[in-house]
Amino acid sequence: MANKAMTASLGSCPRCHKLNVMKSDKQRCSRCHFHFHLRKPNSMQFTLAWTIAALIMFIPANTYPMMVFYSFGNPDASTILQGIAIFIQLGMLPVAVIIFIASFIVPLGKIIGLFVLMYNVKRKDKVNLKQQGKLYHLVEFLGPWSMLDVFVVAIMAAVVNLGFITSIEADSGITYFSLMVIFTMFAAESFDPRLLWDNKKVDNNK
Repeated sequence: MANKAMTASLGSCPRCHKLNVMKSDKQRCSRCHFHFHLRKPNSMQFTLAWTIAALIMFIPANTYPMMVFYSFGNPDASTILQGIAIFIQLGMLPVAVIIFIASFIVPLGKIIGLFVLMYNVKRKDKVNLKQQGKLYHLVEFLGPWSMLDVFVVAIMAAVVNLGFITSIEADSGITYFSLMVIFTMFAAESFDPRLLWDNKKVDNNK
């Protein structure tokens, strides 16, 4: 069984990684004296709440203007997709590709990945835990890179600024986008990957 360490009442300290004998769900590490739980308390509830919050923020993040492009004093507010079109028109195709990946592929993929992980925790049949572990690490790794879109807009606001001729300013959509990214990071942090191994029948050939 994949959870034989838990069955043997053994738990690893998250701070110093020492294996401790768990006398209760909450234990004090015998080496560094850090108090920790056998599993993160309410991991699934927090992960689900943060993931749903991120999904809700995804809607205004992509419908509200992300930036305002000024040309000869005339403002032109644009959403993420409209901003991508502007960058393409300006001949900044690499920037447009980066924004598209950072704005859609990474955040949406991370939200979907979290839902998949939570679904697999509830499954009682045999699953490929090695792939699930890789999916979790990918979701965790992508978190900070989702902020790349915000950094691009900030850099463009500083670089593409020729006074009255052309300038770029961030708009309200960037707030919702930032909240979406932060919520997905909280969701990934709340998720306990060890839950994937609990009550699972593992195929050792996978």
